[in-house]
Amino acid sequence: MTDMDLFTHAMQERMKSEAPLAARMRPRTLGEFVGQEHIVGEGKLLRRAIEADRLFSSIILWGPPGTGKTTLAMVIANQTRSHFETLSAVLAGKADLRKVIAEALERRKLYQRRTVLFVDEVHRWNKAQQDALLLHVENGTVTLIGATTENPYFEVIGALVSRSRVFQLHPLRDEDVRRILLDAVNDDERGFGMRSVRVSGPSGRQR
Repeated sequence: MTDMDLFTHAMQERMKSEAPLAARMRPRTLGEFVGQEHIVGEGKLLRRAIEADRLFSSIILWGPPGTGKTTLAMVIANQTRSHFETLSAVLAGKADLRKVIAEALERRKLYQRRTVLFVDEVHRWNKAQQDALLLHVENGTVTLIGATTENPYFEVIGALVSRSRVFQLHPLRDEDVRRILLDAVNDDERGFGMRSVRVSGPSGRQR
């Protein structure tokens, strides 16, 4: 390893340790993912597809902020042997999509490797942009994971919705939030496990 590689590695490790708690504690596997048992609980269709790396049809994750849409996409990214790409519909346009598609076609041609494309806030793309994406979902160039806070049946073009399976995520329950907090407090590597932390409940009782 060169001095530059050592420097880059050290910088990356420092950035990870200095990242916000939520980023450090973001689940990496289904075992760490909390909530949404109706779609990723034991035996559920989406869980089986993720665990078997058989996400052959596109999906749309629909739910309010903070329900785990992006986190679930990252779990899929960690699980799949396909190449994983991410675009934000707020920041990316047709040129960015064309670049991803060109690389996906080349990857399939040279290495027979599929591409999974995560588009965050997919409803923010206009009809022309969604139509451009549709073409490549239809011909299998990419498998889409779209995330949206808006009802996709109104905000995403019908043709794209009809070619995807829609999964609705619900707000986290109190017990889910409690488990997430306790995981953060007890995790020695990414959380506050190495520190002396006391958590007070609504009644003021400390844990």
